[in-house]
Amino acid sequence: MTGMLVLVRHGRTPANAEGRLLGRSNVGLDDTGREQAEATAALIGPIDRIVSSPLERARQTASYFGNDVEIDDRWIELDYGDWDGRRVRDVEPLEWVQWQGDLDFAPPGGESLRTLGFRVRTACNELLNEAIDKTIVVVTHVSPLKSAVAWALGVGDETSWRCFVSPGSISRVRVTVGGPTLLTFNESAHLAHLAPLANW
Repeated sequence: MTGMLVLVRHGRTPANAEGRLLGRSNVGLDDTGREQAEATAALIGPIDRIVSSPLERARQTASYFGNDVEIDDRWIELDYGDWDGRRVRDVEPLEWVQWQGDLDFAPPGGESLRTLGFRVRTACNELLNEAIDKTIVVVTHVSPLKSAVAWALGVGDETSWRCFVSPGSISRVRVTVGGPTLLTFNESAHLAHLAPLANW
């Protein structure tokens, strides 16, 4: 029997629409984000279990699935520290180089990709056996979702810099007794009528 771990990025927020880094700031969805969440839940259909980040934007997205939502703090967004709310375009080129080249680099007061990867991989491994014969949805954020994709592929967390994940998108990990396999990544065609897919 084959199960599925379905990874969903929360719908759009005002900060996403403005191209800002959005870490632990607890903001909700905008009108487009709510429409994205509704469309995403409708596309996925019936599920057995739903797990969410504790942040409001993820919990709001999860609420559209109609199941009791379980909160797991390990799926919270990367802590951007002092950079939370900063426009992506305002990150200096040298800062990007340092960040992308060192898994232990963290924005001032924030969290490294290595630390993020450890907590996300632990959470994924705990869902693995149940996902063999059930459909489990995890509603999370851009950085944890990329770490979960790296886990499914069996590659390092530096892979996250080579991935783009749209708000409201779906990535599916098929789970068998042989382990996880990435089945789809960044499904977003169901959102094309709602917003440009380039939102951060």
